Amino acid sequence: MKRRNLIALKSLVPLCVAAGAFAQGPPPLVFKEEWKAPSDVEHPVAQDSVANPNLEIKLYGDGVGGKSPDHGIWIVKHNPPMVEPTHTWTGQCNAPCAFSLRDKDNFVDLSGLGKIRFEYKVAGFHQLRPLIKLADGTWLAGDHSVGIAADWHEAEITLSDVRWRKIDIKKVVEAADGKWVEHPDLTKVDEIGFTDLQAGSGHGPGGWSDVGKIEVYGKAVKR
Repeated sequence: MKRRNLIALKSLVPLCVAAGAFAQGPPPLVFKEEWKAPSDVEHPVAQDSVANPNLEIKLYGDGVGGKSPDHGIWIVKHNPPMVEPTHTWTGQCNAPCAFSLRDKDNFVDLSGLGKIRFEYKVAGFHQLRPLIKLADGTWLAGDHSVGIAADWHEAEITLSDVRWRKIDIKKVVEAADGKWVEHPDLTKVDEIGFTDLQAGSGHGPGGWSDVGKIEVYGKAVKR
């Protein structure tokens, strides 16, 4: 093979790799949750708050509300004239709290271009970030976060772009070792959710986080 032909062939390799990546296309929608609107404006979130029959909601830290019905993560839908989606709200958490969604039949492969798209609203210094449970039971929270927003916004996170740290899920705080988890196995994610790693400040514009519609894009993997 002539030298110039070899050089030309080598120059095509990165183009072919890039073309292959684009050829994958966007990942399909695995599941979506839009929440059931409460009849009484707001109350502690529970399984009957979940609109998608294939999903289970899991609550952690003070998200479960303990023995008191006055705290924990709530489901909220204000009546007109306020226009907003039905959403979870962490204002009543007296300590750090979190929630996640679990597909009853499938893990989710969120490697590659796998992503989460969600509606959010955040008050105060809270930073809302993704939370995942891997198939081996490891809990991780991501460094990608969204902060204060006076109105509703939509965000999209590609999970392979995120750096992760382990979470003590009972307390919903960072693990004591403080180490980054490099390149976790995202091919079998068991639960997908959110946390702001803080207590809420109650009603009013103090500090809390809201999550509306959630869409998860990737590949379903049978349990």
